[in-house]
Amino acid sequence: MTMAMVPAGEEGRPLPVVKGETSAAAVAAREKAAIEARFLVAMHRLRVPDTARLRILAACQRSRFAETAKYSKPVAGQKIIGPSIRFVEEALRCWGNVDIQVSVVFDDDEKRIMRVVGLDLETGAGYALDTPPILKSVERRNPKQGDEVLGSRENSQGATVYRIRATEDDLLNKTNAAVSKTIRNVGLRLLPSDIVEEAMEAVDETLRHQDERDPAGVRKRLVQAFYQIGVMPDALVKLLGHPLESITPAELAMLRTVFTALKDGETTWAEVQETFGAEGRPAVGGDASGRAPKTEALRERLARNRVPKGEPPAAQAPPDDASDEALQREAAELLRREGGA
Repeated sequence: MTMAMVPAGEEGRPLPVVKGETSAAAVAAREKAAIEARFLVAMHRLRVPDTARLRILAACQRSRFAETAKYSKPVAGQKIIGPSIRFVEEALRCWGNVDIQVSVVFDDDEKRIMRVVGLDLETGAGYALDTPPILKSVERRNPKQGDEVLGSRENSQGATVYRIRATEDDLLNKTNAAVSKTIRNVGLRLLPSDIVEEAMEAVDETLRHQDERDPAGVRKRLVQAFYQIGVMPDALVKLLGHPLESITPAELAMLRTVFTALKDGETTWAEVQETFGAEGRPAVGGDASGRAPKTEALRERLARNRVPKGEPPAAQAPPDDASDEALQREAAELLRREGGA
């Protein structure tokens, strides 16, 4: 702002004359210059898609990164698995020439809404997405002294939960989590879907090799990671339905994705227990009786083969408690007879 002194009226006293731009115009000019500079740099450093793809796949071969590259959360009773926030951030860095802008579009005493705009500086493709309303309140069972209580409700367990005014730290954490999730959704629209799918396969391969090399070490690190976010080992035992020492590779993969979702604020432990819990869940690869589909098919086939002519099939059905060894002997005999027929 500049001030010029000029005479005014008969008294000749100088009056200040203000010359300058409004803050809104200054901000608009600055943002325009910044965007033009980003486009200029992008035109001089064009992306090489094959190189960017190899960089993304190389990142997926790092064990520590692969452990957090996928998340899993319950949605309407279903298990949703996808690329995590950390994966999309790394993929955008490797892809290059992508501009992400975050701004506030609504803010009052009750809520805040942020807007995330993603722009590919080479192709001009862009996407904008608003965050869900970020409430400026949190729920606590036991309000502390000095908390501003805004209301209360009764949860599903019958306990009273109080809605209190969020502190600056609470609001910052909620805002960062909402913005990060929105950046992931916008980033996935800018990244080629085939490269994302290939990267997810590379992540699975990296983790499979890691689990084969040191399954006990992987299990201990995963249990420690859950403990650091407030989930005790006995809660994991209840979730799986068996001791942690007998955890399977599929369960290790499931727990990794659940941990990432919990850490990123995608879901809560109560929702995980309801959807991923062992109660009412069929055994992995089987039906509600716990038997694998192939085993059941073999039992039915053996039963049909043992039925004498003229008798109904149900009369000679094998008992449910037939041992695996006996089943294998009968299967071998059946295959031998079929091969000689």
